[in-house]
Amino acid sequence: MNASPAPSPPPASLPSVPPRRSRAGGLLLLLLLLIVLAAAGVFGWRYWQHQQAQSTALAEQQRQALDASVASLRTGQQAQAQRLQQAEATNRVLRDELLGIGERATLLEDSVSKLADPDRNSAQALRLDELELLLGIGQQRLQLADDLDGARRALALAAPLLGGIDDPAYLNLRQTLAQEQAALDVLGMDPRIRASALLDALAKDLQDVPAVTTQHSDQQASWYERLIDRIVRVQPTAGAGLRERADREAALASMQVELSLARAAIERRDNPGMATALDRIEAWLQKLQPSKLAADRKRIGELKAITLQIDAPLSGSTLQQLRALRGQ
Repeated sequence: MNASPAPSPPPASLPSVPPRRSRAGGLLLLLLLLIVLAAAGVFGWRYWQHQQAQSTALAEQQRQALDASVASLRTGQQAQAQRLQQAEATNRVLRDELLGIGERATLLEDSVSKLADPDRNSAQALRLDELELLLGIGQQRLQLADDLDGARRALALAAPLLGGIDDPAYLNLRQTLAQEQAALDVLGMDPRIRASALLDALAKDLQDVPAVTTQHSDQQASWYERLIDRIVRVQPTAGAGLRERADREAALASMQVELSLARAAIERRDNPGMATALDRIEAWLQKLQPSKLAADRKRIGELKAITLQIDAPLSGSTLQQLRALRGQ
């Protein structure tokens, strides 16, 4: 009988791992992985912020540098503009000075050419003496006699004499004489002439004042008007006491005296004296002729408004400058 084979031994079994330990290890590995990823993220985030901060700081530095360069360019532009303006002003001054030098050179050439004339000094001295005489006459006519027209004629005679003097030292004297003539021309007509004309018109009106007042004539008045006129006499209060011929003639004579006083005040350019005489004339007119008092008062007001004094501040300036030049 065949013998049966002997049974084989059972295979050796691997040691078994507990399931809880394998799970804990996986979780630990996962936790470590998450920590590594979080650390890497935080590091990357901080690195990115650092790069951004560096980029911002660099950009700010570049902007500040650009602002500084722009400011320096603006300052340089302003300085350049000021230099250009100063250069233009200097060129303008130099051009004017060159023109002045050219004019002075021309005048000097003329003066040198005229210095060769032996008769020049004596002729110029005579012209200057005559010029000074005319200017002195004009000043005296204006200051002593208040003769505005006489002063104008004296200056008009002096102008061609001064124009015949070729010495450049007397160029400014021509301008002064022209200014003095213009100042006298601005004054216009002598105020004494206008005041005299108005006073003559007033005197002509006063000649028409009757010596006696007439009421109704006996031929034109009726019998009862003549009767009432003998009993009652009607006249304005302003003319009371001047009904009689002797009183009115005395008043007219007084007005003529006042007219003479007003004429004298006009001749000596006395505004207060003229106003006083006109006030007295107006008072007599109120008594003699009250019907025409309004028209006469208007003419009297025009007379009072006239300023008789002459205001000529430049009078004698040419003479003073001429004497100063000759004194030099």
